[in-house]
Amino acid sequence: MSAIIFIFQLILAVILLPFHILYYLGIWGLVLKKAFPLFFSKVIISYNKEMKEHKKTLFSNLSIFGSSKELRLLEIGCGTGANFEFYPKGCRVTCLDINLNFKQFLSKSLAESDHLKFDGFLVASADNMTSVADASMDVVVCTPLVCSVPNTLAVLKEAKRVLKPGFPTSHHLF
Repeated sequence: MSAIIFIFQLILAVILLPFHILYYLGIWGLVLKKAFPLFFSKVIISYNKEMKEHKKTLFSNLSIFGSSKELRLLEIGCGTGANFEFYPKGCRVTCLDINLNFKQFLSKSLAESDHLKFDGFLVASADNMTSVADASMDVVVCTPLVCSVPNTLAVLKEAKRVLKPGFPTSHHLF
C-alpha cells in the first residue's frame, strides 16, 4: 500500500513541478492575477443561474431606500460585476477590487446594466480602502470576498467607515 501512495505522490509532484518553478521564479502571482479573472468570468455565469432567486431576495432589501433617493453603492471585490442586474434603477455603483484585471470583464456587465450609473473602478485592498471617502456610501456589497481576505475584521471596519450614518446596521448589506 505504501508503494502505491509513494507512486501517487511522485506523479502529483511531477504534475505540480511547473507551478513550483513559476512560484520560485516569482511569476506564479502574475499568472494567477491574469488567469483568475478569466476563470471567474466563466464560472460566475453558472453560479448566477443557480443563485438568481437567492440574490433577488437578498438585494430586494435595497428597496428600503425608496426610488426617490439616488443610492450610492460600493461593491468590494466586484469581480466581473455579477451582481449588477440585481441593483435598483438609478443606483450609482463604485466598484473596488484588488485585481486590476477584473476591470476588462466589467464592460460586459455594464453594457447589460444600463439601469445603473457607473461611478468608477478602484484598485485597492478591501481592508484598506483609503480611496473611498468616509461616510460616502449608502450601501456596501460584498458577496464572494470576505472568506478570502486575510483580515475580515479590517474589511468590516473599512465598510463601516465608508457607510453614511443614519441607517440601522441591518439595512447595510455585507
